[in-house]
This record gives sequence, structure tokens and C-alpha cells, in this order.
Amino acid sequence: MFYYSRDRKGEHPQRHLASYAGLFQADAFDGYRQLYLSDRSPGPIVEAGCWVHARRPFFAMADLEENARRQAAGKRAIILSPIAIEVVRRIDALFDIERTINGKPAEERRTVRQELSKPLVEALEVYMGEQRAKLSRGHDLAKAIDYILKRWAAFTLFLDDGRVCLSNNAAERALRGIALGRKSWLFCGSDRGGERAAAMYSLIITAKMNDVDPQAWLADVLARIAMYPAHRLDELLPWNWTPKASATTAAAA
Repeated sequence: MFYYSRDRKGEHPQRHLASYAGLFQADAFDGYRQLYLSDRSPGPIVEAGCWVHARRPFFAMADLEENARRQAAGKRAIILSPIAIEVVRRIDALFDIERTINGKPAEERRTVRQELSKPLVEALEVYMGEQRAKLSRGHDLAKAIDYILKRWAAFTLFLDDGRVCLSNNAAERALRGIALGRKSWLFCGSDRGGERAAAMYSLIITAKMNDVDPQAWLADVLARIAMYPAHRLDELLPWNWTPKASATTAAAA
């Protein structure tokens, strides 16, 4: 589901999620802070940290392949950090475990994480704490480490709750089209246009997530929906949809 807002003020996600309680996985945008208050109504929202966001600044200081490309092109090499390289290696080990349990039931994921991931996470906390003590406050590595350690409960929630993913990459990928085509979205022209665009994008991405061609689905649904029985509209949802030609053939058979 996509929602439109004209700026990045925290009041917008607070309004969008006003009736929601449950898990929420995102980056550490300050506008989300009010969502995590314990006395929030209608109930608490529990923050789940994204390990891809956490890894990103370390990766920038540990990109061996990028350094090799720069050197081959005669460009100045990036100064690589042994600490960053080690943190990336340890986080990548967590993702290796996740690949073996993707799509598994939540309880099975939790069991595997307790057995395999938890010792790695505990060791990572110790390692980062030791390295952080050696760094000045303004050091880029210190900021990257603090980002994780100050939100440790959110980053370790996945160990105890199998529903939580290690990252919110799925949402990030869905947003990529908007980010890449940002200038094209100027045609919205107004807040009302932005809200309509968000609604359309929700439909398009939902179709993609269900392995349905969005253009074919929209064209078919728009052609049929006016005359379609209201009590059967759920048949046109992307996960239930059958193209008109296929539906006609099946009915004749």
C-alpha cells in the first residue's frame, strides 16, 4: 500500500498508521519516533530494524570490488577499514542463514535463528562495542556502529519473532521505480493527484507481487468492472484474477 504526502514531516506516517498496531520495519527516520510510544492508541507499534540499512555505511568503507575497479581505471582508491570489512563479513553471515529459511513458517525461522543467528549477533554486539570504545565521536565508523547499538532491541527483534525479516528490501525494491522516475511524477500537479498516483502505484505493485502483468490486469479490469457483479469483485483482485479470454474458455469447457 502506498500513501502520498507532500513533504517528509513525521505527521504523515503518524496519520497513515493512525489505526495500526503491530510490527513496523523501516529505517531510523526521525518522523517515525512517535509511532513507537508505549502508551500509543490503538496499541503499540514495535520497531524492527533493517540490517541492510545498518550494513550500508560499513559496506561503503569495505567495498573491495569497487576499490579494484577504481584502481583499474586509474582512480584514487577508497581507504578501506578493517573494522568495516569485519562488520560486513559478520552481517553477511546472518544473511547467509536467512537464505536457507526464506519462505519458511515463522516458528521454523525463529528456531533456526535462535540456534544459528543468535550467537553471531551476540558476538557482533561485543565486537562493535569493543571497536566503538576506540573511536572518536565524529568518526564515520562510530556513527555507523551507534546507529545499530542505539537501536539494538529493534535489530535483534528478528531473533525472537519469526515473522520479522532481516531487511525491508522488498519494500525498497517496490519504491525504486518512484525514486528513479521522480521527475516524471511532477505531472501529479496537486495533492489530489499525488493521492491518486499512490493508489495506482499500490495496484501496480500488488499485481507485480502476484506475478501478474499490471498493464494487462488493469486493462482487463477497467473493461469489465462496470458490469461486474458487486458481490464478486474480489475475483478481480490480482491474486484471484483470470483474464477474460481465459475465464470465457474455462466456462465453455
